[in-house]
Amino acid sequence: MPSLKEFRNRIASVKSTQKITKAMQMVAAAKLKRAQAQAEAARPYADRMARVIANLAAAVKGDDAPALLRGTGKDQVQLVVVMTSERGLCGGFNTQIVRAARERIAELLAAGKTVKILAVGKKGRDQLKRLYADKIVRYIDLSEFRNIGADAAAIVGAAVTEMYEAGEFDVATLFFSRFRSVISQVPTALQLIPARARRRHPARSQGRGL
Repeated sequence: MPSLKEFRNRIASVKSTQKITKAMQMVAAAKLKRAQAQAEAARPYADRMARVIANLAAAVKGDDAPALLRGTGKDQVQLVVVMTSERGLCGGFNTQIVRAARERIAELLAAGKTVKILAVGKKGRDQLKRLYADKIVRYIDLSEFRNIGADAAAIVGAAVTEMYEAGEFDVATLFFSRFRSVISQVPTALQLIPARARRRHPARSQGRGL
Protein backbone atom coordinates (compact mmCIF):
# COMPACT_ATOMS: atom_id res chain seq x y z
CA MET A 1 0.00 0.00 0.00
CA PRO A 2 1.39 3.46 -0.91
CA SER A 3 2.61 5.56 1.95
CA LEU A 4 1.16 8.93 2.94
CA LYS A 5 4.16 10.65 1.38
CA GLU A 6 3.54 8.90 -1.96
CA PHE A 7 -0.10 9.99 -1.89
CA ARG A 8 0.98 13.59 -1.28
CA ASN A 9 3.46 13.41 -4.15
CA ARG A 10 0.75 12.10 -6.48
CA ILE A 11 -1.63 14.87 -5.42
CA ALA A 12 1.06 17.48 -6.03
CA SER A 13 1.80 15.94 -9.45
CA VAL A 14 -1.88 16.03 -10.45
CA LYS A 15 -2.19 19.65 -9.35
CA SER A 16 0.90 20.55 -11.35
CA THR A 17 -0.56 18.81 -14.43
CA GLN A 18 -3.82 20.72 -13.95
CA LYS A 19 -1.94 24.02 -13.96
CA ILE A 20 -0.11 23.10 -17.16
CA THR A 21 -3.33 21.97 -18.83
CA LYS A 22 -5.08 25.19 -17.80
CA ALA A 23 -2.26 27.26 -19.29
CA MET A 24 -2.39 25.28 -22.54
CA GLN A 25 -6.15 25.77 -22.70
CA MET A 26 -5.77 29.54 -22.31
CA VAL A 27 -3.12 29.66 -25.06
CA ALA A 28 -5.29 27.55 -27.40
CA ALA A 29 -8.32 29.77 -26.73
CA ALA A 30 -6.29 32.89 -27.56
CA LYS A 31 -5.00 31.34 -30.80
CA LEU A 32 -8.50 30.26 -31.80
CA LYS A 33 -9.90 33.72 -31.15
CA ARG A 34 -7.13 35.32 -33.22
CA ALA A 35 -7.64 32.86 -36.09
CA GLN A 36 -11.40 33.45 -36.06
CA ALA A 37 -10.88 37.22 -36.17
CA GLN A 38 -8.52 36.87 -39.14
CA ALA A 39 -10.96 34.62 -41.02
CA GLU A 40 -13.87 37.00 -40.46
CA ALA A 41 -11.79 40.04 -41.43
CA ALA A 42 -10.67 38.42 -44.70
CA ARG A 43 -14.15 37.30 -45.76
CA PRO A 44 -15.34 40.65 -47.28
CA TYR A 45 -12.16 40.91 -49.37
CA ALA A 46 -12.48 37.32 -50.60
CA ASP A 47 -16.13 37.82 -51.54
CA ARG A 48 -15.42 41.08 -53.38
CA MET A 49 -12.44 39.54 -55.20
CA ALA A 50 -14.61 36.62 -56.32
CA ARG A 51 -17.20 39.06 -57.72
CA VAL A 52 -14.53 41.11 -59.51
CA ILE A 53 -13.01 38.03 -61.15
CA ALA A 54 -16.45 36.75 -62.14
CA ASN A 55 -17.30 40.11 -63.73
CA LEU A 56 -13.99 40.14 -65.61
CA ALA A 57 -14.55 36.61 -66.87
CA ALA A 58 -17.99 37.59 -68.14
CA ALA A 59 -16.76 40.81 -69.77
CA VAL A 60 -13.71 39.59 -71.67
CA LYS A 61 -14.09 37.07 -74.45
CA GLY A 62 -12.17 35.76 -77.43
CA ASP A 63 -8.46 35.39 -78.00
CA ASP A 64 -7.71 38.78 -76.50
CA ALA A 65 -8.87 37.66 -73.06
CA PRO A 66 -6.18 36.63 -70.54
CA ALA A 67 -5.47 32.91 -70.67
CA LEU A 68 -6.35 32.34 -67.01
CA LEU A 69 -9.80 33.86 -67.57
CA ARG A 70 -10.73 32.27 -70.87
CA GLY A 71 -9.18 28.84 -70.31
CA THR A 72 -8.20 26.46 -73.09
CA GLY A 73 -11.72 26.03 -74.40
CA LYS A 74 -11.64 22.37 -73.35
CA ASP A 75 -12.46 20.48 -70.17
CA GLN A 76 -10.89 17.08 -70.78
CA VAL A 77 -8.03 17.33 -68.27
CA GLN A 78 -9.21 18.36 -64.81
CA LEU A 79 -6.88 19.48 -62.03
CA VAL A 80 -8.33 19.01 -58.54
CA VAL A 81 -6.54 21.09 -55.89
CA VAL A 82 -7.29 19.74 -52.41
CA MET A 83 -6.45 22.03 -49.47
CA THR A 84 -6.22 20.30 -46.09
CA SER A 85 -4.15 20.62 -42.94
CA GLU A 86 -0.72 19.19 -42.22
CA ARG A 87 -1.85 17.85 -38.85
CA GLY A 88 -4.85 15.99 -37.51
CA LEU A 89 -6.91 16.22 -34.32
CA CYS A 90 -9.36 18.65 -35.97
CA GLY A 91 -12.52 16.57 -36.15
CA GLY A 92 -14.03 16.18 -39.57
CA PHE A 93 -12.25 19.21 -41.07
CA ASN A 94 -10.02 17.23 -43.43
CA THR A 95 -12.41 14.33 -43.95
CA GLN A 96 -15.22 16.52 -45.29
CA ILE A 97 -12.93 18.28 -47.76
CA VAL A 98 -11.53 14.99 -49.03
CA ARG A 99 -15.02 13.47 -49.27
CA ALA A 100 -16.20 16.36 -51.44
CA ALA A 101 -13.10 16.05 -53.64
CA ARG A 102 -13.53 12.28 -54.00
CA GLU A 103 -17.14 12.72 -55.09
CA ARG A 104 -16.12 15.22 -57.77
CA ILE A 105 -13.24 13.01 -58.92
CA ALA A 106 -15.58 10.03 -59.23
CA GLU A 107 -18.01 12.12 -61.29
CA LEU A 108 -15.24 13.30 -63.61
CA LEU A 109 -13.83 9.83 -64.12
CA ALA A 110 -17.30 8.47 -64.85
CA ALA A 111 -17.66 11.17 -67.51
CA GLY A 112 -14.41 10.03 -69.15
CA LYS A 113 -12.29 12.96 -67.99
CA THR A 114 -8.61 12.82 -67.11
CA VAL A 115 -8.07 13.79 -63.48
CA LYS A 116 -4.90 15.12 -61.86
CA ILE A 117 -4.63 15.90 -58.17
CA LEU A 118 -2.57 18.65 -56.54
CA ALA A 119 -2.57 17.89 -52.82
CA VAL A 120 -1.86 20.76 -50.43
CA GLY A 121 -1.52 19.42 -46.91
CA LYS A 122 -0.41 16.03 -45.65
CA LYS A 123 -3.78 14.85 -44.37
CA GLY A 124 -5.54 15.27 -47.69
CA ARG A 125 -2.71 13.60 -49.56
CA ASP A 126 -2.70 10.60 -47.23
CA GLN A 127 -6.46 10.07 -47.54
CA LEU A 128 -6.51 10.48 -51.32
CA LYS A 129 -3.61 8.05 -51.77
CA ARG A 130 -5.87 5.19 -50.71
CA LEU A 131 -7.96 5.45 -53.88
CA TYR A 132 -6.17 7.82 -56.22
CA ALA A 133 -2.44 7.49 -55.59
CA ASP A 134 -1.71 7.32 -59.32
CA LYS A 135 -3.52 10.62 -59.92
CA ILE A 136 -1.59 12.73 -57.40
CA VAL A 137 0.84 14.63 -59.60
CA ARG A 138 2.13 17.10 -57.01
CA TYR A 139 2.20 17.60 -53.26
CA ILE A 140 2.85 20.91 -51.54
CA ASP A 141 4.11 20.72 -47.96
CA LEU A 142 3.15 23.77 -45.91
CA SER A 143 4.34 22.45 -42.55
CA GLU A 144 7.21 24.93 -42.47
CA PHE A 145 4.74 27.82 -42.24
CA ARG A 146 3.83 28.69 -38.70
CA ASN A 147 0.86 30.70 -39.92
CA ILE A 148 -0.82 29.99 -43.25
CA GLY A 149 -1.16 33.27 -45.09
CA ALA A 150 -0.28 35.08 -48.29
CA ASP A 151 3.15 33.46 -48.59
CA ALA A 152 1.68 29.97 -48.54
CA ALA A 153 -1.07 30.97 -50.96
CA ALA A 154 1.55 32.35 -53.34
CA ILE A 155 3.31 28.97 -53.44
CA VAL A 156 0.07 27.18 -54.31
CA GLY A 157 -0.85 29.81 -56.89
CA ALA A 158 2.57 29.59 -58.52
CA ALA A 159 2.30 25.80 -58.77
CA VAL A 160 -1.13 25.95 -60.42
CA THR A 161 -0.03 28.69 -62.82
CA GLU A 162 3.12 26.79 -63.75
CA MET A 163 1.14 23.64 -64.52
CA TYR A 164 -1.39 25.58 -66.59
CA GLU A 165 1.25 27.38 -68.63
CA ALA A 166 2.88 24.00 -69.29
CA GLY A 167 -0.44 22.77 -70.72
CA GLU A 168 -0.94 20.12 -68.03
CA PHE A 169 -4.68 20.74 -67.50
CA ASP A 170 -7.73 22.52 -68.89
CA VAL A 171 -9.81 23.18 -65.77
CA ALA A 172 -8.65 23.68 -62.18
CA THR A 173 -11.00 23.39 -59.19
CA LEU A 174 -10.01 24.17 -55.61
CA PHE A 175 -11.48 22.21 -52.71
CA PHE A 176 -11.22 23.83 -49.30
CA SER A 177 -13.19 24.49 -46.14
CA ARG A 178 -15.13 27.75 -45.95
CA PHE A 179 -15.20 29.21 -42.46
CA ARG A 180 -18.70 29.80 -41.14
CA SER A 181 -18.10 29.69 -37.40
CA VAL A 182 -15.84 27.97 -34.89
CA ILE A 183 -18.00 24.84 -34.98
CA SER A 184 -19.08 25.01 -38.61
CA GLN A 185 -16.80 24.63 -41.63
CA VAL A 186 -18.37 24.08 -45.05
CA PRO A 187 -16.52 22.01 -47.69
CA THR A 188 -16.44 24.18 -50.80
CA ALA A 189 -15.42 23.85 -54.45
CA LEU A 190 -14.22 26.92 -56.35
CA GLN A 191 -13.29 26.74 -60.02
CA LEU A 192 -10.07 28.68 -60.49
CA ILE A 193 -9.34 28.22 -64.20
CA PRO A 194 -11.14 29.29 -66.29
CA ALA A 195 -12.51 31.86 -63.87
CA ARG A 196 -16.20 31.97 -63.16
CA ALA A 197 -18.65 32.75 -60.37
CA ARG A 198 -18.12 30.99 -57.07
CA ARG A 199 -19.82 27.64 -56.74
CA ARG A 200 -20.15 25.59 -53.57
CA HIS A 201 -19.93 21.80 -53.55
CA PRO A 202 -21.55 19.59 -52.61
CA ALA A 203 -24.87 21.37 -52.05
CA ARG A 204 -26.18 18.80 -49.62
CA SER A 205 -23.28 19.34 -47.24
CA GLN A 206 -23.85 23.08 -46.83
CA GLY A 207 -24.65 23.94 -43.26
CA ARG A 208 -23.13 20.78 -41.87
CA GLY A 209 -21.01 21.61 -38.85
CA LEU A 210 -17.94 19.72 -37.78
